[in-house]
Amino acid sequence: MSIFPEDDRPRPKSVHDIGQDLSMLSLAEIDQRVEALKAEIERLMEARSKKDASRSAADAFFRKPD
Repeated sequence: MSIFPEDDRPRPKSVHDIGQDLSMLSLAEIDQRVEALKAEIERLMEARSKKDASRSAADAFFRKPD
């Protein structure tokens, strides 16, 4: 038994693994994976935008006067 119970939980299976063999997938399964990946890209872009805004605000706050 682990001190950290979250380590014992099974990890959820990913919808898609990069580089995975696609030959056995149906068109519907491929479409499902494409949509899941598009949603993940959108989530990543939103997170990137938020981090960029935070960094820009910090840069402006800590900018040395010329």
